[in-house]
Amino acid sequence: MPFLHASDITMRYEVTGPASAPVVMLANSLGTDLHLWDAQAGALASVYRVLRYDMRGHGATDVGPVSEGTTIDRLADDALALLDALEIGRVHFCGLSIGGMVAQRAAAKAPERVASVALCDTAMQIGPPAVWDDRIAAVEQGGMAAVVDGVLARWFTPQTHAARPTDVRGTRNVLLRTPAAGYIACARAVRDADLRADAAAIRCPALVIVGDQDPATPPSSAAALHAAVRGSRLEVIAGAAHLSNVEQPAAFNAALLAFLRSLEAANGAGDAFERGRAVRSAVLGEAYVERALGDADDFTRDFQEWITCYAWGGVWARPQLERRVRSMLTVGLLAALGHHAELRLHVRAARDLGVTRDELREVLLHTAVYAGVPAANAAFREARRALGDEEKP
Repeated sequence: MPFLHASDITMRYEVTGPASAPVVMLANSLGTDLHLWDAQAGALASVYRVLRYDMRGHGATDVGPVSEGTTIDRLADDALALLDALEIGRVHFCGLSIGGMVAQRAAAKAPERVASVALCDTAMQIGPPAVWDDRIAAVEQGGMAAVVDGVLARWFTPQTHAARPTDVRGTRNVLLRTPAAGYIACARAVRDADLRADAAAIRCPALVIVGDQDPATPPSSAAALHAAVRGSRLEVIAGAAHLSNVEQPAAFNAALLAFLRSLEAANGAGDAFERGRAVRSAVLGEAYVERALGDADDFTRDFQEWITCYAWGGVWARPQLERRVRSMLTVGLLAALGHHAELRLHVRAARDLGVTRDELREVLLHTAVYAGVPAANAAFREARRALGDEEKP
């Protein structure tokens, strides 16, 4: 994963997804890192450009000069500085816990940079200051091990602790590896934060998500945030505590994607074409798509626009299947139907998406069973030709 220097720190970040797609920025919670969003990044990246990063003092990002103090405002400035460094103008900002507080501040402070916010398991104020003082003192004296059990009890429901012990242990390891100085600095930022004015100032579309068993930022806090952010929508995730995106990823992803798609629908059908163009370019290559669209005339233009909107922007862009899986399905179907020119194109595309030769061979062997040996024989020949073309200097 790459690093860059933004604000006054070196930050770790990751960007995935189509280069021309709308950007979704993901901000982690206290005591985690950008891998908090693993289940969301894969679901989002087939449609959106996904930017996730380690917050100040977390993961592989510097804590910076602690003496100067860390505040939610400073953390919002970090996020905006990262956007500046990456030359990204506007994002859908999704944050969990302290990440949701950063999203509130960024949306109020720089509304021109934030197209929408998803405020997840967060609040305008989290906990009384005395709770944070006690937690900070415990980490100062005993390191992260002094608070890990209490934190995990808030992060996951008892059912998850019992049914998914390996996932809980993995999350425990991430928490224990969080730099104590970074945890303390950001804990102070949460302790001192009062975002009631920020929440009231948010004017972009907003989604509030909360686990129904979240003890840290309970549904009552989410309801207050929902009431404060004008026009927001509220989603309660069943069977989830504080890390609702980790505990119930399918329900969380469905809520987030429905929100983002509703924004696209409100913006009109033109987005479907741009989304489809981005996905088509990511799979087949920018040069190919530019040529296909550029060569269209009065006779073929409607068809090119139709397949870009509906095949690529409608079906290929759906998050339910990974792009490489769709690519293998496409190879198998084209082989079965004997569409060899398209087959060669999609074999090369599959290789670019990370599909291996072994996987392509298995797809064609499967085709032989269900579509017949002649179809597979011709497909093997065309695939070898495509792979050979790809490997020529």
